[in-house]
Amino acid sequence: MARRKRSNRRRRGHFGALYKLLSVLAICAAIVIALTLFFKVDTIVVTGQERYTREEIVEASGVKPGDNLFLMNKNAVNQCIREALPYVEMVKRINRKLPDTLLIEVKECGKPLVVIQDGSAWLVSPKGKIVEQRAAGDAGEYGTISGVQILAPSVGTKIVLATEYAARQSSLLSLLTALEDAGMLDQVDGIHLDDPACISMDYAGRFTVEMLYEDDYVYKLKTLSAALDSGKIQDNMTGTFDMRREDGRTYFIQDER
Repeated sequence: MARRKRSNRRRRGHFGALYKLLSVLAICAAIVIALTLFFKVDTIVVTGQERYTREEIVEASGVKPGDNLFLMNKNAVNQCIREALPYVEMVKRINRKLPDTLLIEVKECGKPLVVIQDGSAWLVSPKGKIVEQRAAGDAGEYGTISGVQILAPSVGTKIVLATEYAARQSSLLSLLTALEDAGMLDQVDGIHLDDPACISMDYAGRFTVEMLYEDDYVYKLKTLSAALDSGKIQDNMTGTFDMRREDGRTYFIQDER
């Protein structure tokens, strides 16, 4: 008799566990069905764009009205936007705002510089990405990068130089990043890597800045800004900032009038 009671309790325990499992599965199925039937995309809000229009970013995303908010692949949307729109440096966020809104925030790259090569002007972002190809004569408003030969340039790809110029490539990218972070990129008229001993920069329409390769460009730009703000450099002065010295000091050599 005791054995029969224990057997009945075990059966009830098994049925209870099965019932709980089925209940959980039923609830999950109901949630999935609800998410599938409801929460459709009706509004797409885009922020952070300047060069591209909202419509261009929405089209590039591949998201259409009526798509399900929860079944959407955010990584795929991110990749689609960046591949279709080279000036988009990153998609900062893709968020759902219930019940029917998708929020997309992008960050576009800063002002590019241009490499003239084989009759084409390749516009290069501060992160080293080729964002546009133009005819060589149609990029006069951009600062130039000289002394480099990009291997197999293509829009949407990172610039690659020959192996023997690895130090120049890394220095160029580090300098561009430092300039963008310091808010100084708009003042750059040109960056020159022709000289194997140093990298030079045409700045603010009247200065040449000479620095070593693989230097601390964040510190050098702070030093340059401090020198320009010191009051010692008059508005009518032109010349060269020599920042290559081993003693770490900066020397300003004024042009002779």
